[in-house]
Amino acid sequence: MSRLHLYAAACAVSLTPAIAAAESAAKAPAPVTTVVQSAPGKKVTTVHVLAPITVMDWPDQNSENPSVRVNTPLTILSFDKEQVPPLPKPEALLTNPFGWNKWLRDRGIALMMDNTNEYTGAITKPTPGYGLRQGSSNAGQYSLENDIDWEKLAGIRGFSTHAVVVGRYGIPASRMFGDNLNPSSEIYGAGGNVVVHLVYAYGEETLGNGHFDVAAGRIPFLNDFSANPLYCNFQNNAFCGNPKASSDNTTHSSYPDAVWAARIRVRPTKSTYIQTGVYFAQAGIYNNVQYRTGFKFNGADINGQAVPVEAGWEPLFGKDHLPGHYKIGYAIDNAPHKDNYYDVNGNPFVITGLPQRTVNYSWAAWALVDQMVLRHHTPGNPDAGLIVLAGFYANSPRTQTRAQQYEIGFVDSGFWKARPLDGIGVNFTYVRVAGSVSDTQRLQLARGMSLMNGSYGIQNYGEVLEANYRIHVMRGVTFAPDFQYYFRPGGQAALHDAAMLGFKSHIQFF
Repeated sequence: MSRLHLYAAACAVSLTPAIAAAESAAKAPAPVTTVVQSAPGKKVTTVHVLAPITVMDWPDQNSENPSVRVNTPLTILSFDKEQVPPLPKPEALLTNPFGWNKWLRDRGIALMMDNTNEYTGAITKPTPGYGLRQGSSNAGQYSLENDIDWEKLAGIRGFSTHAVVVGRYGIPASRMFGDNLNPSSEIYGAGGNVVVHLVYAYGEETLGNGHFDVAAGRIPFLNDFSANPLYCNFQNNAFCGNPKASSDNTTHSSYPDAVWAARIRVRPTKSTYIQTGVYFAQAGIYNNVQYRTGFKFNGADINGQAVPVEAGWEPLFGKDHLPGHYKIGYAIDNAPHKDNYYDVNGNPFVITGLPQRTVNYSWAAWALVDQMVLRHHTPGNPDAGLIVLAGFYANSPRTQTRAQQYEIGFVDSGFWKARPLDGIGVNFTYVRVAGSVSDTQRLQLARGMSLMNGSYGIQNYGEVLEANYRIHVMRGVTFAPDFQYYFRPGGQAALHDAAMLGFKSHIQFF
């Protein structure tokens, strides 16, 4: 662990000057002049106050609270004389059934239940000759979330706990036409095929009105790092819930599976943060032996540690206080990984037939941006506006399939005043497969062998375009017709492009 910590410390030190310089460039809210006159002919008083900024952007579905917290600067967060930040409160179908919801929340207990369902179907025929087919599939998840403010419940200053359980069903239809890089439905798999699967359970201590925050327990790596609640406006797994390249390394545990971990976040100023942590990687994550229910807490298969560092700047620009989020990060781990090309003696393993070389080190780096560029001032939606987003993710090409991922898109909500809570989203991603994977597949193809990753041809790069329209049906219910287009499915030139139609629905019960 010593080398890992040295790398993490070096990253933190190198990032600090850049954050400080960026912070000085941010504009404070402009003052508003208010004239107060008590009565005709009496003295006039001029008062200078800060203009109101944006409201708290509550998560709109379960499990988004961790990424919302990362993306919420202290300038817009009210602690209401407590140290524990406000509990998540998404818009729900049942606001206060039988009065129990208010009764619990008054005591610091939040219970939320929802369902997310995603359907996709191919509208193009698959490439002939590979046994592929044109089809459709449905995938979904129901979840129950519990967040407790122990400061309100029991007087424990700054302490809160968070837990989520889910049940999952279905598979993505994109597998049917040969894609193995960007699943068309993100809400599938790794749930153990059981009624109740534990996603995470951890405690969190927040002090200094949000300037200091530490968490420990069973936590997914990607809850807090390279995360953004905007991503799940989309359905394809390339975008939601994190850039897909982020979970290519299994030491970067991803929802709905967690590992033993500790994470610390410090906010030097109200619009900057730096965070790091230690995540104890476990062999066989996403498999049923240890993770079927998520309630098996032993560390029998811990095989290394991952240490991420991320720094962010979250400014508010201009008179409309347009929010932005700019974050860069780096992660290293010392878990064993299989080399994509070489054997134990440094020769191509496809040629020698010897076992792949074990690499006890891997890395990843990312830079993510989103910025509101236009606020609509739509009545009924204080967060209405056009937001552009972009991202870059890089992995070690020696150990991971996705060497790089680039994405760019936008989300626009409240642009139609007659439908203030509707929104439209378009996103595009480019995924570059590691050259060592392509080289190995080239050797396998020449020898008539099955290809790495179960591919049908040599993988180089692939692209996905997604567009949807999110309809706010009623309180707590959304329905989003969705279109996806795959250029080179699975990064394979051997496969024809494919198009899909579908929808994503969400019901927040309470």
